[in-house]
Amino acid sequence: MASLRGLYARVKDHMRRYKVLYTCLALFKHMLVAGPASAYRQARILLRQRLMRLVPWPNRQTVQEQQRARFDRKIKFSVLVPLYNTPEKYLREMIESVQAQTYENWELCLADGSDGAHGDVESVCRYYARRDSRIRYQKLEKNQGISANTNACIDMATGDYLALLDHDDLLHPSALFYVMQAICEQDADFVYTDEAHFHVKPKDADCPNFKPDFCPDTLRSYNYICHLSVFSRELLERAGGGFRSEYDGSQDYDLILRLTEQARHIAHVPRILYLWRVHAASTASGIEAKPYTLDAARRALAAHLERVGLRGEVRDARIPSTYDIRYAIEGQPLVSIVIPTKDHADDLRRCLDSIRQKSTWPNWEIILVENNSTEPETFRYYDSLQADSRIRVVTYQGAFNYPAINNLGARAARGDYLLLLNNDTEVITPDWIERMLMFAQRKDVGAAGCMLYYPDDTVQHAGVILGIGGVAGHSHKYYKRGDPGFMSRMAIAQNLSAVTAACMLIRRDVWEQVGGLDERFAVAFNDVDLCMRICKAGWRIVWTPFAELYHYESKSRGAENTPEKVKRFNSEVDLFHELWDRELEAGDPCYNPNLSLEREDFSLR
Repeated sequence: MASLRGLYARVKDHMRRYKVLYTCLALFKHMLVAGPASAYRQARILLRQRLMRLVPWPNRQTVQEQQRARFDRKIKFSVLVPLYNTPEKYLREMIESVQAQTYENWELCLADGSDGAHGDVESVCRYYARRDSRIRYQKLEKNQGISANTNACIDMATGDYLALLDHDDLLHPSALFYVMQAICEQDADFVYTDEAHFHVKPKDADCPNFKPDFCPDTLRSYNYICHLSVFSRELLERAGGGFRSEYDGSQDYDLILRLTEQARHIAHVPRILYLWRVHAASTASGIEAKPYTLDAARRALAAHLERVGLRGEVRDARIPSTYDIRYAIEGQPLVSIVIPTKDHADDLRRCLDSIRQKSTWPNWEIILVENNSTEPETFRYYDSLQADSRIRVVTYQGAFNYPAINNLGARAARGDYLLLLNNDTEVITPDWIERMLMFAQRKDVGAAGCMLYYPDDTVQHAGVILGIGGVAGHSHKYYKRGDPGFMSRMAIAQNLSAVTAACMLIRRDVWEQVGGLDERFAVAFNDVDLCMRICKAGWRIVWTPFAELYHYESKSRGAENTPEKVKRFNSEVDLFHELWDRELEAGDPCYNPNLSLEREDFSLR
């Protein structure tokens, strides 16, 4: 029983970090409580079945169908693998994973920088090269580092597209097939796929990295693209050529940044097609294995910012191998904080006190939009605010309509930036405005949002995911404060499809161009609709965890528990589908189709 409890603890920890084992955990916990003699064996079978679903291997029929498939383009892939003292077992498995590809127009370019004590690397490679003409091998005179060794692979390559593969990792048998499919269907010159870790066998894969589509701010926070990356030779030339030795350790990050800057179309294949082997010397085992990668990554990011014309300081974030870019803010623009409010003077007092006492941004004003208050204490509090010239009260008359209230406040505001804020919030981080403003000021960004916690320090809002619950849901809801979230996504600035208007910063020119909040959405989904219109107009949405507030959610409005409110809510759901059904059908590009649309915790779909 002690061993069972230990296994349960390990499974629970895995679930907490990777959110992939809910079904098995629940079943195993049931068996543990019930205590059957076969619980341990049954639990292991369930766990194995669950994990094998992450990387489904093609059956014989699928292999034959993919081998017979014909595409409208003829593309040859050059798989680039720099070798250095590769263990024989790993080397053979890597080579055979390429040979097993169902798309057969490839070549494997092996550049070997191994030292004299590892002659078995050369003998193994020559063995395979003699038996398969698609395998090309070159013994380098000396090891020049991973960048120069990979560039030797590039020099050997004759393919139209280049694919990067580490010497101890594996490709899924269908990897090149699905990459080829994406190239032909989307005319992509850069393609990347999802990936997972494995220790011994690929079918034991865990830690799935289900990635979003291309999101530049997410990429600037960490190299989420990583494996498998495939790109055209022409794109490589436009991006300045191959790997650069000064970024050894994060040479792939530097290259991916350069490639994505120049790519005409970036395609993401949401399938686990790359298996990253975890062992003592691999980066996958932890950044501690190669600490020099962090410095190289920071320098690669700094060079990227300079190339794209952004001014900012690259710092390490709290999770190793993630980064916090502090963008320089131009000037001191006025930020107009628009706060709808009705009664609950204590909530409003807490909100305003936190703004006035904690905020480090000096140039702000507050527009309180009074909405049919009835309590005398509310108006006494308004009177007490008259001494602060930065705070004004405007009056909204009519039935509750959140967009109409905010639109009125926006018309009264004088700032170049509008910060929509609920009255039941409380500032935590003093630089909360700066942390959103540094993104909202960028011409490619339309709005920025922040991290909101419930009073018990669990997450209320870490961005919005389109499609959850049929319309939209909050990312990582109810996670504990400080948890890194799925693949560190609760700890990095990133692009999302929407953020909540409980705290949203938007430039006035963006607000005016999209027409503010749609007053047909009286209560629900008006902020999601606003963000959808912002994205449709060509801007991006950025969410940052570095601006933090408490949110004492919806106290002033009450629960959705009357027939009238239910009817209104359903009508807003119908309206959202009418306007955005195509986008809902396509799926959230900042999420992943393998992840749940029923839960808000990044568990498997």
